[in-house]
This record gives sequence, structure tokens and C-alpha cells, in this order.
Amino acid sequence: MHGKLPSRLRGKNYYQSISKKLLKEKKITSEFKVILASLTLEELISLKLETAAETVNGKLYGFPIWNKASVIIKDALIKFALSATNSHKEAANLLGITQSNLKKFIKNNKINDYLGNTLTEV
Repeated sequence: MHGKLPSRLRGKNYYQSISKKLLKEKKITSEFKVILASLTLEELISLKLETAAETVNGKLYGFPIWNKASVIIKDALIKFALSATNSHKEAANLLGITQSNLKKFIKNNKINDYLGNTLTEV
């Protein structure tokens, strides 16, 4: 994913990877990633919501999906940006936000706690 970047160029999130984290936790497999790649983002979100609704007999009452969508999407975008880049500066540039806004969101939503350090290979 990142190749062999010299350690002097490795930023704060060089070892953070959502894919490696989920593989390590055995929540996904390489085969799942291939299937996932064939879905559009809209299909993936719809499927996730449909699956969640099935577990509660189609009733997601009380969960404000529409109001929470913005935060959920921002959370996913930031996790992606941190996984796809080597530093907070690169992640902020990819997202088109300031480093200050990125760091604030990371802190407020405990993103580093979630991603951790995926230094160990899967």
C-alpha cells in the first residue's frame, strides 16, 4: 500500500490502515475485499442499512439516520484519508480541509484510538 518509504518521511499515520485493522481482527477477508470493490458506495451504504434493519425486524426507529449521515460520512472519509496517506498534512490536503479541522475531528471522534497502529503485518 505505502511501499518502502524512508522512515524520515513517514508521517504520524503511516502505519494506520483500516483494511489491515479489519483483516487482523478477522472481520474481513481478502476475498471480501474483492467483492466489496465491485459495489458502488451507494450500494454498500444501502446494503449496510438494510442488513442493520433486518436484525431489528426493519425498525430503525429512534436512530436519526438523516441527521447523523453527515458525521458518519465525515468519519469514514477521515479514516480513509488517514489510511491512504502518510501524514496528517497529506490527509487534510486530500480532504480539502485544514490540518486544524482534521486534528479536531480526529480528537473529538477518537479516530486514532480506533485505527491504532497497524504496524504488524496481517
